[in-house]
Amino acid sequence: MRRRMFGGKIHRATVTDANLDYEGSLTIDASLMDAAGILLHEEVHIWNVTRGSRLATYAIPGPAGSGVICANGAAAHLVKKGDVIIIATFFDMDDAEARVHVPRAIMVDKNNKPVAHKPL
Repeated sequence: MRRRMFGGKIHRATVTDANLDYEGSLTIDASLMDAAGILLHEEVHIWNVTRGSRLATYAIPGPAGSGVICANGAAAHLVKKGDVIIIATFFDMDDAEARVHVPRAIMVDKNNKPVAHKPL
């Protein structure tokens, strides 16, 4: 049996930009991607705390340490500069893996600098 499990999140990140003139994706500070275990082109879910919208796209890295969180392409219609969002991942795993899996949670401040890294 395969199970779809919550992989982890970057919690309450502040969107630094929104770019309609891009083909798609979410640009995330590379150091935050690394801390959260998010890979280049991995599917990410964006839960917009400010607007109540939800969408899925893929991640691309921005400059490490920059704090950049930028909604690109169509996502920029639902995610605006200044919005607070949660960026989440999910993984497929077998039943045994799922029973011991511990998701990662990266908490950030209003400048998208990590303030805590904790298992959930």
